[in-house]
Amino acid sequence: MSTFRLAHLSDPHLGPLPDPKLLQLFSKRILGYLNWRRNRSRIMGGSYLEQLVDDMKRQAPDHIAVTGDLVNIALPLEISGARTWLEEIGAPENVSVVPGNHDAYVPGAVRRARAAWWPYMRGDGAGDVPPNGTKSQATFPYVRKRDGIALVGVTTGRASGPWFATGRAGSKQSKRLRATLDDLGRDGFFRVVMLHHPPFPHATHWHKRLSDASRVRAVVKRAGAELILHGHTHIDSFEHIEGPDGRVPVVGVPSATSAPGGKKPAARYNLFRIEKTNEGWTCQMEEHGFSAPNEPVKLLSERQVDIPTHRP
Repeated sequence: MSTFRLAHLSDPHLGPLPDPKLLQLFSKRILGYLNWRRNRSRIMGGSYLEQLVDDMKRQAPDHIAVTGDLVNIALPLEISGARTWLEEIGAPENVSVVPGNHDAYVPGAVRRARAAWWPYMRGDGAGDVPPNGTKSQATFPYVRKRDGIALVGVTTGRASGPWFATGRAGSKQSKRLRATLDDLGRDGFFRVVMLHHPPFPHATHWHKRLSDASRVRAVVKRAGAELILHGHTHIDSFEHIEGPDGRVPVVGVPSATSAPGGKKPAARYNLFRIEKTNEGWTCQMEEHGFSAPNEPVKLLSERQVDIPTHRP
């Protein structure tokens, strides 16, 4: 097979925030709204996102993975606006999305997000609309097969209480994930698991953690995967968790709207060049982003990603 180019970006937190109705703020949203007004609106810039996406498109990726937090406080206008943004970055068959905690900010939000973004988070062969009467988590994990690559979308986005940004995969989804990864591994696919919250230990503060990360790690340890992509932390990270054939790389990326010069790394996207060989798989990773204010997007680093050789 030819080289498959997979781009990964996350946490765009699309702005500006629409003016909320008063009743919409009678919830956890009031905290997020104040945080946006005081902090996020200054450190997250749409112009950086636009430049980042333009540069990413010039790389002509075969597929784009967006690992959550498209919105801020999950207002209906934010969710519909995010659908418009998705349409601008690519066709549904070329862009895969999983929800983050901000997309599930209040009860019912992730259900509305799934309905609006369904073409971007449905598996191969799924219907044009989400199945009637199903909970939002019931359609995850979804699978998209592209030229020997299997993109596996996992949801960890769930509504949480004030001052919490936790996520959870859940036991039912985790069981489905294990069966899915087992099947794909037997068929020889390069399995890319996409989720919002990082699954490795001590990845973030307790109130922002993936509460059942150990369960997800256990699934990967038994079934295996070739690459895991996440967002949530707004930093660049390269970690590993155990798989049945060796260590599985876990890669995080900064927020796609983070302005240069702040406390967190500036906006970036990662580009993976994946190729099948006689011995297994090779994967080359590039980081593209901003290194300083008033500078264009550029190639920041390159590295070879060691992929465990899966033996079904």
